Amino acid sequence: MTKKTITFEAAMERLEEISRLLESGAEGLDDSLKLYEEGVSLIRLCTQKLEAAEQSVKVLQMHEDGIVLADFDGKGEKA
Repeated sequence: MTKKTITFEAAMERLEEISRLLESGAEGLDDSLKLYEEGVSLIRLCTQKLEAAEQSVKVLQMHEDGIVLADFDGKGEKA
């Protein structure tokens, strides 16, 4: 599975695994650095996926003319 096709959930699971490995202290320095770099890459990927999801979320707003779809502003408020 490439970084572009990995799901958000799979990336989070791998991040948890990396965290456990690094916290255990069982990995050597070189392997720890590789895991750290992979973790940073996965964090960036997750951030991008969250930002893309945020852009596509719509909030229903009540107006005089009825219900209207509006962009979500990221703070849980109506735009």
